[in-house]
Amino acid sequence: MMQHQLAVQARFRPETLERVIRVVRHRGFEICAMNMATAGNAENINIELTVASLRPVELLFSQLSKLVDVAYVEIQQETHHSLSQQIRA
Repeated sequence: MMQHQLAVQARFRPETLERVIRVVRHRGFEICAMNMATAGNAENINIELTVASLRPVELLFSQLSKLVDVAYVEIQQETHHSLSQQIRA
């Protein structure tokens, strides 16, 4: 399974984070880690996502870019993790 790190810059609205999460889920990606912080002007937010899927990350990139409140999406890193590496006792 491939893990991808994405950076998203968006307008700060109550529904923005919900829309991003919904798109991730509907496109068949699993959120492994997420961090959100307001930008300096408090009108924008920065969201850092680590997602995993067998699907190409470009599908998620294109759909996130189409969201009305999203200003910028960047694929930062891609790593390959086998299932045995993800399961820990």
